[in-house]
Amino acid sequence: MLPTPRYRSTARATRALQSLALAAVVLAPATAWLSSWAAEPTDVPQRIATYPDDAAFPGQGPLRSRMDWFRKLWCERRSQWWHDRERDHGAVVFLGDSITQGWGTLAKDFPDLKVANRGISGDLTRGVWYRLQEDVLDLDPRAVVLLIGTNDLEDGGEPEVIVANVKAILEACRRHNTKMPVIVCQVMPSDASKHRPAEQIRRINELLAAAVKDQPQVRLCDSWTIFADAHGNAKPEEFPDLLHPNAAGYAKWAAALRPLLANLPATP
Repeated sequence: MLPTPRYRSTARATRALQSLALAAVVLAPATAWLSSWAAEPTDVPQRIATYPDDAAFPGQGPLRSRMDWFRKLWCERRSQWWHDRERDHGAVVFLGDSITQGWGTLAKDFPDLKVANRGISGDLTRGVWYRLQEDVLDLDPRAVVLLIGTNDLEDGGEPEVIVANVKAILEACRRHNTKMPVIVCQVMPSDASKHRPAEQIRRINELLAAAVKDQPQVRLCDSWTIFADAHGNAKPEEFPDLLHPNAAGYAKWAAALRPLLANLPATP
Protein backbone atom coordinates (compact mmCIF):
# COMPACT_ATOMS: atom_id res chain seq x y z
CA MET A 1 0.00 0.00 0.00
CA LEU A 2 2.95 2.36 0.48
CA PRO A 3 4.03 2.87 -3.19
CA THR A 4 0.70 4.38 -4.22
CA PRO A 5 0.90 7.62 -2.18
CA ARG A 6 4.50 8.17 -3.37
CA TYR A 7 3.40 7.75 -6.97
CA ARG A 8 0.52 10.18 -6.58
CA SER A 9 2.75 12.69 -4.81
CA THR A 10 5.35 12.44 -7.57
CA ALA A 11 2.66 12.85 -10.24
CA ARG A 12 1.30 15.93 -8.52
CA ALA A 13 4.80 17.38 -8.30
CA THR A 14 5.39 16.70 -11.98
CA ARG A 15 2.12 18.33 -12.97
CA ALA A 16 2.96 21.34 -10.79
CA LEU A 17 6.36 21.72 -12.44
CA GLN A 18 4.75 21.45 -15.87
CA SER A 19 2.22 24.13 -14.94
CA LEU A 20 5.00 26.44 -13.75
CA ALA A 21 6.93 25.89 -16.96
CA LEU A 22 3.85 26.66 -19.05
CA ALA A 23 3.15 29.78 -17.03
CA ALA A 24 6.71 30.96 -17.58
CA VAL A 25 6.29 30.57 -21.34
CA VAL A 26 2.93 32.36 -21.36
CA LEU A 27 4.10 35.19 -19.12
CA ALA A 28 7.45 35.72 -20.83
CA PRO A 29 6.12 38.19 -23.44
CA ALA A 30 4.21 40.10 -20.79
CA THR A 31 7.27 40.17 -18.54
CA ALA A 32 9.39 41.44 -21.42
CA TRP A 33 6.81 44.11 -22.20
CA LEU A 34 6.71 45.22 -18.59
CA SER A 35 10.50 45.41 -18.46
CA SER A 36 10.50 47.47 -21.64
CA TRP A 37 7.79 49.75 -20.27
CA ALA A 38 9.68 50.19 -17.03
CA ALA A 39 12.77 51.12 -19.00
CA GLU A 40 10.96 54.01 -20.71
CA PRO A 41 12.24 57.39 -19.50
CA THR A 42 9.98 58.92 -16.89
CA ASP A 43 12.07 61.96 -16.03
CA VAL A 44 9.61 64.53 -17.33
CA PRO A 45 10.38 67.88 -15.71
CA GLN A 46 7.71 69.35 -13.47
CA ARG A 47 7.45 72.34 -15.81
CA ILE A 48 6.28 69.94 -18.52
CA ALA A 49 4.24 67.43 -16.51
CA THR A 50 2.17 69.90 -14.49
CA TYR A 51 -0.02 72.77 -15.59
CA PRO A 52 1.44 76.09 -14.46
CA ASP A 53 -0.15 78.74 -12.31
CA ASP A 54 -1.72 81.61 -14.21
CA ALA A 55 1.04 83.99 -13.09
CA ALA A 56 3.61 81.87 -14.95
CA PHE A 57 2.13 82.58 -18.37
CA PRO A 58 3.71 85.45 -20.29
CA GLY A 59 1.71 88.05 -22.18
CA GLN A 60 -1.82 89.30 -21.79
CA GLY A 61 -5.26 87.95 -22.59
CA PRO A 62 -7.36 84.92 -21.67
CA LEU A 63 -6.25 81.62 -20.17
CA ARG A 64 -8.09 78.31 -19.84
CA SER A 65 -6.84 77.20 -16.45
CA ARG A 66 -10.31 76.25 -15.18
CA MET A 67 -10.95 73.75 -17.98
CA ASP A 68 -9.94 70.40 -16.51
CA TRP A 69 -10.00 68.60 -19.88
CA PHE A 70 -7.67 71.21 -21.33
CA ARG A 71 -5.21 71.11 -18.44
CA LYS A 72 -5.06 67.31 -18.67
CA LEU A 73 -4.59 67.28 -22.46
CA TRP A 74 -1.99 70.05 -22.28
CA CYS A 75 0.17 68.11 -19.82
CA GLU A 76 -0.30 64.74 -21.54
CA ARG A 77 0.77 65.99 -24.94
CA ARG A 78 3.71 67.97 -23.61
CA SER A 79 4.94 64.99 -21.60
CA GLN A 80 4.78 62.76 -24.67
CA TRP A 81 6.67 65.32 -26.73
CA TRP A 82 9.38 65.45 -24.08
CA HIS A 83 10.17 61.83 -24.96
CA ASP A 84 9.99 62.59 -28.71
CA ARG A 85 12.63 65.32 -28.69
CA GLU A 86 15.40 63.32 -30.31
CA ARG A 87 13.10 61.87 -32.96
CA ASP A 88 11.70 65.30 -33.89
CA HIS A 89 14.97 67.22 -33.87
CA GLY A 90 15.37 69.35 -36.98
CA ALA A 91 11.75 68.91 -38.10
CA VAL A 92 9.41 71.49 -39.55
CA VAL A 93 7.28 72.14 -36.47
CA PHE A 94 3.58 72.90 -36.82
CA LEU A 95 2.51 74.86 -33.75
CA GLY A 96 -1.00 75.79 -32.69
CA ASP A 97 -4.34 74.63 -31.32
CA SER A 98 -6.94 71.99 -32.30
CA ILE A 99 -6.77 72.90 -35.98
CA THR A 100 -3.10 71.91 -35.95
CA GLN A 101 -3.56 68.97 -33.58
CA GLY A 102 -6.27 67.57 -35.84
CA TRP A 103 -4.07 67.50 -38.94
CA GLY A 104 -3.81 63.73 -39.00
CA THR A 105 -2.44 63.59 -42.55
CA LEU A 106 0.37 66.05 -41.91
CA ALA A 107 3.25 63.70 -42.77
CA LYS A 108 1.39 62.38 -45.82
CA ASP A 109 0.65 65.91 -47.06
CA PHE A 110 4.36 66.86 -46.83
CA PRO A 111 6.14 63.63 -47.77
CA ASP A 112 9.43 65.37 -48.55
CA LEU A 113 9.67 67.03 -45.16
CA LYS A 114 10.32 65.79 -41.67
CA VAL A 115 7.42 67.25 -39.70
CA ALA A 116 6.40 67.42 -36.04
CA ASN A 117 2.93 68.32 -34.80
CA ARG A 118 2.87 70.52 -31.70
CA GLY A 119 -0.79 71.46 -31.67
CA ILE A 120 -2.89 71.30 -28.50
CA SER A 121 -6.65 71.51 -28.75
CA GLY A 122 -7.95 74.59 -26.97
CA ASP A 123 -4.61 76.36 -26.70
CA LEU A 124 -4.21 80.12 -26.74
CA THR A 125 -1.45 82.54 -27.70
CA ARG A 126 -0.20 82.70 -24.11
CA GLY A 127 -0.07 78.91 -23.89
CA VAL A 128 1.92 78.65 -27.11
CA TRP A 129 4.28 81.35 -25.90
CA TYR A 130 4.79 79.55 -22.57
CA ARG A 131 5.63 76.18 -24.17
CA LEU A 132 7.57 77.54 -27.13
CA GLN A 133 11.05 76.75 -25.81
CA GLU A 134 10.66 73.08 -24.83
CA ASP A 135 8.06 72.06 -27.42
CA VAL A 136 9.56 73.87 -30.39
CA LEU A 137 12.84 75.75 -30.13
CA ASP A 138 14.69 72.99 -28.28
CA LEU A 139 14.16 70.87 -31.41
CA ASP A 140 16.23 73.33 -33.50
CA PRO A 141 13.44 73.33 -36.08
CA ARG A 142 14.12 73.61 -39.75
CA ALA A 143 11.08 75.91 -39.84
CA VAL A 144 8.02 76.73 -37.75
CA VAL A 145 4.44 76.94 -39.02
CA LEU A 146 2.31 78.93 -36.56
CA LEU A 147 -1.49 79.15 -36.48
CA ILE A 148 -2.96 80.54 -33.26
CA GLY A 149 -5.48 83.09 -32.03
CA THR A 150 -8.97 81.79 -32.74
CA ASN A 151 -9.49 80.50 -29.19
CA ASP A 152 -8.30 83.81 -27.72
CA LEU A 153 -11.04 85.47 -29.72
CA GLU A 154 -13.69 83.08 -28.44
CA ASP A 155 -12.62 83.83 -24.87
CA GLY A 156 -12.87 87.59 -25.33
CA GLY A 157 -9.32 88.39 -26.36
CA GLU A 158 -8.85 91.67 -28.23
CA PRO A 159 -7.19 91.53 -31.67
CA GLU A 160 -4.46 93.94 -30.59
CA VAL A 161 -3.59 91.81 -27.55
CA ILE A 162 -3.66 88.59 -29.59
CA VAL A 163 -1.27 89.99 -32.16
CA ALA A 164 1.01 91.45 -29.47
CA ASN A 165 1.42 87.93 -28.07
CA VAL A 166 2.15 86.56 -31.54
CA LYS A 167 4.77 89.24 -32.08
CA ALA A 168 6.46 88.19 -28.84
CA ILE A 169 6.47 84.57 -30.03
CA LEU A 170 8.10 85.67 -33.28
CA GLU A 171 10.70 87.66 -31.39
CA ALA A 172 11.59 84.56 -29.35
CA CYS A 173 12.00 82.63 -32.59
CA ARG A 174 14.24 85.37 -33.97
CA ARG A 175 16.44 85.30 -30.88
CA HIS A 176 16.75 81.54 -31.21
CA ASN A 177 17.82 81.56 -34.87
CA THR A 178 17.55 84.48 -37.25
CA LYS A 179 17.79 82.15 -40.24
CA MET A 180 14.98 79.82 -39.21
CA PRO A 181 11.89 80.50 -41.37
CA VAL A 182 8.68 81.12 -39.47
CA ILE A 183 5.42 80.88 -41.40
CA VAL A 184 2.58 82.76 -39.75
CA CYS A 185 -0.83 81.55 -40.87
CA GLN A 186 -3.70 83.99 -40.79
CA VAL A 187 -6.53 83.07 -38.44
CA MET A 188 -8.99 80.97 -40.42
CA PRO A 189 -12.60 82.10 -40.84
CA SER A 190 -15.25 80.84 -38.47
CA ASP A 191 -18.63 82.29 -37.57
CA ALA A 192 -20.29 84.65 -35.12
CA SER A 193 -22.18 81.67 -33.70
CA LYS A 194 -18.78 80.37 -32.54
CA HIS A 195 -17.98 83.73 -30.89
CA ARG A 196 -15.57 84.41 -33.71
CA PRO A 197 -17.14 87.14 -35.84
CA ALA A 198 -15.68 87.86 -39.26
CA GLU A 199 -14.83 91.49 -38.52
CA GLN A 200 -12.72 90.48 -35.52
CA ILE A 201 -10.84 87.82 -37.48
CA ARG A 202 -10.31 90.28 -40.31
CA ARG A 203 -8.83 92.78 -37.85
CA ILE A 204 -6.45 90.16 -36.38
CA ASN A 205 -5.23 89.25 -39.85
CA GLU A 206 -4.71 92.87 -40.85
CA LEU A 207 -2.59 93.40 -37.75
CA LEU A 208 -0.65 90.18 -38.39
CA ALA A 209 0.16 91.23 -41.95
CA ALA A 210 1.39 94.62 -40.75
CA ALA A 211 3.45 93.05 -37.96
CA VAL A 212 5.42 90.67 -40.19
CA LYS A 213 5.85 92.67 -43.40
CA ASP A 214 9.31 93.97 -42.44
CA GLN A 215 10.56 90.70 -40.95
CA PRO A 216 12.64 88.79 -43.52
CA GLN A 217 12.54 85.68 -41.36
CA VAL A 218 8.73 85.53 -41.42
CA ARG A 219 6.50 84.39 -44.25
CA LEU A 220 2.76 85.09 -44.18
CA CYS A 221 0.36 82.33 -45.26
CA ASP A 222 -3.02 83.42 -46.54
CA SER A 223 -5.22 80.98 -44.69
CA TRP A 224 -8.19 83.32 -44.47
CA THR A 225 -9.24 84.60 -47.90
CA ILE A 226 -8.76 81.16 -49.44
CA PHE A 227 -11.49 79.88 -47.11
CA ALA A 228 -13.79 82.82 -46.37
CA ASP A 229 -17.18 83.20 -48.05
CA ALA A 230 -18.58 86.51 -49.29
CA HIS A 231 -19.33 87.52 -45.68
CA GLY A 232 -15.93 86.50 -44.34
CA ASN A 233 -17.22 83.36 -42.66
CA ALA A 234 -16.24 79.70 -42.94
CA LYS A 235 -17.92 77.55 -45.57
CA PRO A 236 -19.67 74.42 -44.25
CA GLU A 237 -18.29 72.33 -47.10
CA GLU A 238 -14.77 72.95 -45.77
CA PHE A 239 -15.53 73.65 -42.09
CA PRO A 240 -18.50 71.42 -41.14
CA ASP A 241 -18.63 72.81 -37.59
CA LEU A 242 -17.65 76.30 -38.79
CA LEU A 243 -14.37 76.04 -36.90
CA HIS A 244 -12.31 72.98 -37.87
CA PRO A 245 -11.37 72.13 -41.46
CA ASN A 246 -12.28 68.78 -42.94
CA ALA A 247 -10.10 66.83 -45.39
CA ALA A 248 -10.85 69.31 -48.18
CA GLY A 249 -9.92 72.19 -45.90
CA TYR A 250 -6.63 70.63 -44.84
CA ALA A 251 -5.81 69.91 -48.48
CA LYS A 252 -6.33 73.58 -49.36
CA TRP A 253 -4.22 74.69 -46.38
CA ALA A 254 -1.44 72.32 -47.42
CA ALA A 255 -1.52 73.72 -50.96
CA ALA A 256 -1.16 77.26 -49.58
CA LEU A 257 1.81 76.23 -47.44
CA ARG A 258 3.81 74.23 -49.99
CA PRO A 259 5.29 77.24 -51.86
CA LEU A 260 6.29 78.78 -48.53
CA LEU A 261 7.99 75.56 -47.44
CA ALA A 262 9.92 75.14 -50.67
CA ASN A 263 13.69 75.59 -50.63
CA LEU A 264 14.05 75.60 -46.87
CA PRO A 265 17.55 75.92 -45.46
CA ALA A 266 19.26 72.74 -44.38
CA THR A 267 18.54 71.31 -40.96
CA PRO A 268 20.58 73.17 -38.31
